[in-house]
Amino acid sequence: SQPTMASSAMHVSILSLLLLATTVSIPRASSRAVPSQADGGATGGKAVYTKVCDASRFMAAGLDMSKYRYCNASLPYGDRVRDLIGWMTVEEKVSNLGDWADGAPRVGLPQYKWWSEALHGLSSTGPTTKFDDPKKPRLHSGRAAVFNGTVFANVINSAASFNESLWKSIGQAISTEARAMYNLGKGGLTYWSPNINVVRDPRWGRALETPGEDPFVVGRYAVNFVRGMQDVPGHEVASDPMSRPLKTSACCKHYAAYDVDDWYGHTRFKFDARVEERDMVETFQRPFEMCVRHGDVSRVMCSYNRVNGIPACADARLLSGTIRRDWGLHGYIVSDCDAVRVMTDNATWLGYTAVESTAAVLKAGLDLDCGESWIVQDGKPVMDFLTTYGLEAVQKGKTRESDVDNALTNLYMTLMRLGYFDGMPRYESLNEKDICSDDHRSLALDGARQGMVLLKNHGGLLPLDPNKYGAVAVRGPHAEAPEKIMDGDYTGPPCRYETPREGISKDVNISHHANLTIYFGGINMHIEREGNDREDLLLPKNQTEEILHIAAASPNPIVLVILSGGGIDISFAQGNPKIGAILWAGYPGGEGGNAIADVIFGRYSPGGRLPLTWFKNKYIHQIPMTSMELRPRPDHGYPGRTYKFYDGPEMLYRFGHGLSYTKFRYETSAGNGTAVTLAAGGHCKRLSYKAGAVDAAPSCPAIDVASHSCKETVDFNVSVVNGGDVDGSHTVLVYTVPPPEVAGAPIKQVVAFQRVFVKAGGAATVGFSLKVCEVFGIVEKTAYTVVPSGVSTVLLENGDTSSPSSVSFPVKINFST
Repeated sequence: SQPTMASSAMHVSILSLLLLATTVSIPRASSRAVPSQADGGATGGKAVYTKVCDASRFMAAGLDMSKYRYCNASLPYGDRVRDLIGWMTVEEKVSNLGDWADGAPRVGLPQYKWWSEALHGLSSTGPTTKFDDPKKPRLHSGRAAVFNGTVFANVINSAASFNESLWKSIGQAISTEARAMYNLGKGGLTYWSPNINVVRDPRWGRALETPGEDPFVVGRYAVNFVRGMQDVPGHEVASDPMSRPLKTSACCKHYAAYDVDDWYGHTRFKFDARVEERDMVETFQRPFEMCVRHGDVSRVMCSYNRVNGIPACADARLLSGTIRRDWGLHGYIVSDCDAVRVMTDNATWLGYTAVESTAAVLKAGLDLDCGESWIVQDGKPVMDFLTTYGLEAVQKGKTRESDVDNALTNLYMTLMRLGYFDGMPRYESLNEKDICSDDHRSLALDGARQGMVLLKNHGGLLPLDPNKYGAVAVRGPHAEAPEKIMDGDYTGPPCRYETPREGISKDVNISHHANLTIYFGGINMHIEREGNDREDLLLPKNQTEEILHIAAASPNPIVLVILSGGGIDISFAQGNPKIGAILWAGYPGGEGGNAIADVIFGRYSPGGRLPLTWFKNKYIHQIPMTSMELRPRPDHGYPGRTYKFYDGPEMLYRFGHGLSYTKFRYETSAGNGTAVTLAAGGHCKRLSYKAGAVDAAPSCPAIDVASHSCKETVDFNVSVVNGGDVDGSHTVLVYTVPPPEVAGAPIKQVVAFQRVFVKAGGAATVGFSLKVCEVFGIVEKTAYTVVPSGVSTVLLENGDTSSPSSVSFPVKINFST
């Protein structure tokens, strides 16, 4: 996460801070010396060791490596980690509980910096990844310099592609560049990405970082991105998961129920998310469960906020109970940066002191504390709460030394799997040539194109024919958008950067007197970002006025291109015939200018679909952002949230909306439906019914998914027919609709999706095999996930409101006792 302290403007020298008697916090200094990961020293003029257990490194330190069993590669990881921890004093142990871990030089363990970011490419955020400065050539003289990395489109863009193979490929490319940076002594092996919080409210400032509003889609993004970051080919599964090698370590964050940053004084540091258990299971935890169970992620980050009164990082039920015991995490749990300090300084939870907060999180299952603020305590500048107060917590009996040992075990087991101790030969040849490679830049361009969503195309205005329009006018504040706007947040310097204007100028001349105008508008990081939620869903007023003025004066309908993460109420443009086409480009990354031009001029037919609902601005006046309910609350006048629970008039564009330059329709032979009988096995559950919907509940209304073997499937094929004259890609979204008599059920829910390329005039057959328990399951008021008896529906919608096509068929579910 980004810095949390409002005192970033405080210009106080470290020397003066040392003279203070009280505890003072300032943001972590960016000028702190950056050592290489495996040798603990600065890279300049030194050998870069890429593994701890290097005999020459030990010799240089005056140590005999053979003395330490933790460097014996023939032993199991567990034995080696126990030996390492056994050598360490309690002081050395607690000094390694922070993201800037001191190591234990006395026994050959170097310093390690855990914090790196890779949300959509290697990021400069955090202390570890260091790109070279082209303005200071002498600093990198005599060694390989790396000035840039591949910057992919933001996550919300990638999510709009609904392409699982793309998501995995992006993770693979990022991890390759990460390994190269590590080999060069410029980066680490542990990355705190992806962000998989569900976008519950359209005002949330971090929507651009996430895969959208649907828990299943968010979870599938997490699984694929994490697999791309972590999987070593040939080792995707292992009989002992704790020995499975990792290419890099990914992190699913921020757990749990975190989606308020700063909304009218309600900040993430003090916010208490009051969440019903049903919503927790169904929405807030589901992506994380998928990430752990199916992605085998090696790390989960707990969030700043409280959940039902308890700080997420101090909740043993959420951490040790759910993540580790129920889901089976093979890795460690880290706090969001300064989240432990926040418990004492901001949330003031139970009046706990710093020592008591430290003990609480360790006992709850936290393994590592990310601290990003300097704390001057007793005349000594320190950063991490656990490293500062951990020793006192043990000495005062607030926590056990074995709690510290358990945390270190989880940390060092992860580093063992990463090859930090022994190296990983298959990746040791990666270097600066593997960063910003042609393949990676091509993937960034393709990913940006795949995620663009055509919202409106009246009269087929797009694509533009360059021969017809020899010159166009390019207007709007984002026409020459700087990198920070196009790249979004959590980014590093891109391999190359093309503004929208530069991209357009490769096809046509740009003139202020042309017959057609392309307007580039939207919002930016001043309006939506970490630490800042939106006050409304509107474009800045001056943009709206300018767009309407240009459209009215133009002899032809104009093209509007929107750059944003979250949705914007552009009703004025959707209903205006002088605004002929609207393209959502998100924040498309370094290749964004070229990607936009490829779509506008028809080299690429848009196939993206919105991964979140775009609401009209009136919606936000009906429900406060702090209300965590997903379902409607008639007693409060609150509407439902997301496409699953809201179907009212304040939607501008529905979840899954997206047009194309061609027309797709569906054909399937499953129209008559099917019936499935499941063995109840005596595990029947009650089901909530709408008033008057049934005369009498069946003897077995539903079965508990957790107690069922869940082997039954519903299988069908759908033919995607391209009825136009343009080749294109299309995403088939499969929903299930619960029986209409069930109360409190989702309107519909995504259960599967596939993106398919179809030639003009051709067809492609897509097959689906749906596991009954997974796709027809709903979460009851009791928080049990159950399969209801009755008739559910499988629904496919093409997302094109101008030429809608959908197919559906019933599935009758019965239970045998």
